[in-house]
Amino acid sequence: MSASATQTTIWSRAWLRGQLLQLVATASSLAALAAMLDPDRIAAVMGLFLVGVNGYSQFYAIYVGIRLATAGLALLAARQGDQPILGDLTALFLLAQPAGRLVAAFAIGLPTGLLLVVCAVELLAGLSLLALRPRGKILSP
Repeated sequence: MSASATQTTIWSRAWLRGQLLQLVATASSLAALAAMLDPDRIAAVMGLFLVGVNGYSQFYAIYVGIRLATAGLALLAARQGDQPILGDLTALFLLAQPAGRLVAAFAIGLPTGLLLVVCAVELLAGLSLLALRPRGKILSP
């Protein structure tokens, strides 16, 4: 493969990964915003019923705090394309959620409805980020 073909492949992988990271940042930010604006409705869609200060606090920690942290990490990773570890960490944040749901599936079953769709999107996005990791940088930062 010629040097220019290799460079084109690297740039297109990097560009795709950057675009996916920006999409993850946008989706995570919008999900956090929706949770802030209407926590009871979002909680109900997710199968939760919020009770008292602790219930709302826990909801905001997960559905606002973690989502905003994921968005920030994805945005930073998109801007720092030469540091694949940031995109990998974003992928792990995304993949941790379906992994947790898989553990719950053994005890109570798979999620249903919209939550199953969300799970599939998280899984697809996380695996795609890992698949688009720059080649030749397996253990590099």
